[in-house]
Amino acid sequence: MASSRKYKAIFFDLDGTLLPMDVEVFLKDYFRSLGGYAAQCGMDAAALVKAVEVSVFAMMRHEPGVLNSQAFWAAFEREWGSVGPEVQEFFDGFYEKVFGSLETGCKANPAAARAIGALLEKGYPLYLTTMPLFPRIAVEWRLKWAGVDPSAFREITCFDNSTAVKPSLDYYRENVARCGIDPEDILMVGNNTEEDMVALQLGMDGYLVTDYLIDQIAFDIESVKHGSLEDFARFAESLPACEGE
Repeated sequence: MASSRKYKAIFFDLDGTLLPMDVEVFLKDYFRSLGGYAAQCGMDAAALVKAVEVSVFAMMRHEPGVLNSQAFWAAFEREWGSVGPEVQEFFDGFYEKVFGSLETGCKANPAAARAIGALLEKGYPLYLTTMPLFPRIAVEWRLKWAGVDPSAFREITCFDNSTAVKPSLDYYRENVARCGIDPEDILMVGNNTEEDMVALQLGMDGYLVTDYLIDQIAFDIESVKHGSLEDFARFAESLPACEGE
């Protein structure tokens, strides 16, 4: 599938795009593991999980201009009662010791590394525009599961460097401003028709990876480039060298 447009940057979603994953299954495993670790640490597991759920919801709905992490911790403190050193130690321990085990069920597709490698060789600036609800360490774990080196990306969105979430256009505006490239010169690669393809409203081009397609809005898939991750890897290999930023 050849492209009639030339790109100066590529934006990538992660879960279900570069990383084969059923997001609903992953989230169930995530909260189950979080609760299990809380119990091991002598904490009220049910209350801890509820506090995290409420805080994640707060990140989805907070006022503009506030970092997602700030919204998370403010909500967590209201729900849990405090955010002292022991709370930070708990989350640090979870992400360092437990989160990596959630790889079960996420088998890397070699096409992800092939696509990233081909684009880097051609000089394309790459940006990981994943849903910024996790700390960076959790994003890096998931890239590792996908067989992709985090250093391939100039920027990686996470909860402490983003002030909006998908599918808000503010999230994409923030990332466009960060990379300093016109939206018309950016390709957005994702698997979610609402959260990822909303970027087309800013003028970006889109590529839908269909292996783990999520379409809750009856999107016209034929209106954009689309195919499996293997198809995308071949598409990436067919692109000309990047002509510069």
